[in-house]
Amino acid sequence: MAHATGQHPPEGLQRKSDNRTGRSDPDARVGRGRRGFILGYRVHTACCADSELPLAFTVAPCNENDKFHFEPLLERVHRLGVGFRSVLADAQYNSVNVRDAAEWLGAEPVILVRRDSRVKAALRVGFDFVAEGAKRIVRLFRKRWSIERLFGRAKEWLMLDGLRVRGLAQVSIHVALSLISMLAVACAAVRLGRPGLVRCIKDFVG
Repeated sequence: MAHATGQHPPEGLQRKSDNRTGRSDPDARVGRGRRGFILGYRVHTACCADSELPLAFTVAPCNENDKFHFEPLLERVHRLGVGFRSVLADAQYNSVNVRDAAEWLGAEPVILVRRDSRVKAALRVGFDFVAEGAKRIVRLFRKRWSIERLFGRAKEWLMLDGLRVRGLAQVSIHVALSLISMLAVACAAVRLGRPGLVRCIKDFVG
C-alpha cells in the first residue's frame, strides 16, 4: 500500500500563442493561477507519494473546481487495484465530501484546512508557510511535494509544458503521452536492474 497525493500544475497548461493572437481554444477556459488569471487547462493527477510516479489523471478546463475531480481520481486508482493508506492534498481540496470519499476507500485524509478554519487540532499552514499540526500528520503531509517533483520532471524532460495542440481531447493525449513516457522510464529502469533510476528521465534521453 502507498500514500497517494493529487494536484494540478501551479499554472496549468496555458494557450500562450492563442492569447497573443486574440484567439482562444474553444475548450479552454479562464481560471485563477498563482500569478493571476490564465487561459487553458489543469491536469488533475493522483500519484504515489513514495515512488513519485503517476497513478491516474484527468484534464479539465481551468475554471472547473478541483474538488469535482478528487473522488473520480481516487476511485480510478482503487479500481486499478492500488492500495493506499492515506491521501494527501492542499487546502483547496478541503471539504466534508472529499474527506468522506477518502475514508470510504479506506484511506486517512491528510488535507490542509484553510488558515481561518475553526476546526481544532487540524492540519494547517501557518503564516510562515510551514505546516502545523500533529507531528505524524505533518510528516505525512510533507510527502505531498512528490506531486510537485513529478510535474517538474514532466515539464522539464517530457514536454508537459510545451502545449502546441487545441481542444480537450488533443490536450489529454498530449498529457497522456508525457505521463506514459515517465512510466516507461520507470519500467526500463526496473528491467535493467537499476531501480534507483526510476525517476531519472535524463539518464534515458539520448
